[in-house]
Amino acid sequence: LDMLLGFPLLEVLDFSDNQHLTGNISSLRAFKGTLKSLDISRCLSVRGNIMELADFPHLKNLYLYNTAVTGDIRDINVHDFPALESLYLPDTVHGGMKYKFRHVSEVPSFMHTVHLL
Repeated sequence: LDMLLGFPLLEVLDFSDNQHLTGNISSLRAFKGTLKSLDISRCLSVRGNIMELADFPHLKNLYLYNTAVTGDIRDINVHDFPALESLYLPDTVHGGMKYKFRHVSEVPSFMHTVHLL
């Protein structure tokens, strides 16, 4: 992912199914002000913590399924992921196994319901 630093105005990044992609999503912090869509699904060697992207103001689509990205969905609060419309998380994110959320605002009530079961 470090190779992308030469593209400071990057808005859409789709590397889905790229088995050779490596790195940490923290490298994407350089695109905090521009990134709108990120799909690194099935990039098994990409790691980091989902919360590294929580303050990206324009990020609408986030697809991290089948990556080594970790975290805890319960850490997401109302101020995180302000523009997010679609979220697809890997099972390495606690509470994120194969769930697809259309709005980040759905996460707290969903997690509350799951943990009551």
